[in-house]
Amino acid sequence: MDGDGGDTWERGDAYERYVGRWSRLLAVPFLDGLSAGPGLDWLDVGCGTGALTGAILDRCDPASVVGVEPSDGFLRSAAENLGGRARLLRGSADALPLPGASIDVAVSGLVLNFVPEVQAALAEAVRVVRPGGMVAATVWDYGGRMEFLRCFWDAAVELDPAAAELDEAARFPLCRPEALGEELAAAGLTGVTVRAIDIQTVFGDFDDYWTPFLGGQGPAPGYVAGLDAAARDRLRDHLVGHLPIQEDGTIPMVARAWAASGNPG
Repeated sequence: MDGDGGDTWERGDAYERYVGRWSRLLAVPFLDGLSAGPGLDWLDVGCGTGALTGAILDRCDPASVVGVEPSDGFLRSAAENLGGRARLLRGSADALPLPGASIDVAVSGLVLNFVPEVQAALAEAVRVVRPGGMVAATVWDYGGRMEFLRCFWDAAVELDPAAAELDEAARFPLCRPEALGEELAAAGLTGVTVRAIDIQTVFGDFDDYWTPFLGGQGPAPGYVAGLDAAARDRLRDHLVGHLPIQEDGTIPMVARAWAASGNPG
């Protein structure tokens, strides 16, 4: 999907190396925490390459799953990854191609920060969910314990103060739990809860950490793509000196997300 500030989400392979592998780990505790029963109709808003959709199919015993995604490249990757097990539709979060009251659970994984109008997207989710259903979403904790990105931006800003304008912690206020909960409540959802989910992001070595930033997918890789070779080398060397690299070369870190859910009134 595309967002403001030069964010580009089109190539599934680059996304998987950058953050898709971690979104797959996040999907499991997110879904388990919803405690949704079997036999329900699910919608994955902004399904991307199919990480959350696949987890719904594998863990939730759904009656049906629909994934909606604006990016043709991501839809192709999702189709390959899911092997026809879900219905995939091209569409945007604020104009879902589904009739009203046709879904039991509408979820979005790491999407709300990148939609132009959050309330319009949440209103659409509320529209398609049946009475007694659920709307739920996750966002990364960019300002706190999304550590591999926090380390990146802290290093980038130290070398280039102008990079602070691109830091997701500054750009996306929904990365904070209070703001996320308030948005769901403002959309008319009741019983809104927000919880933290921490996952372990262990990088095999520095190249495993650094190479995904060269893929051009998302704000941080987009920033790297705009640097000249010398500036990229300075940033790379700075990170080598500031990451928690272990004796065996691995880099163990934590990625925190906020998960929020509520019920249509």
